[in-house]
Amino acid sequence: MQSYNVFCLKSVSGLCCAVPESRAVPSFVSERNWAFSGRLSDDAEAPADFDERAATTAVRFNGFYLFETMDRRFN
Repeated sequence: MQSYNVFCLKSVSGLCCAVPESRAVPSFVSERNWAFSGRLSDDAEAPADFDERAATTAVRFNGFYLFETMDRRFN
């Protein structure tokens, strides 16, 4: 698994944007609306609802992966 920086939308609990460390953070992820919530560097750290295969595909096309989680670390 590649390493991701994870940002959570402040107004919607559990909505996250994962951005590979090797990529630029998308312009829509601003401090006003999003909060840095941590780093994912291996499968053991990833929330159960983080889909690595979907993330790889999303990053290839978009440069980021949006996902929703119930993991309290990302609320």
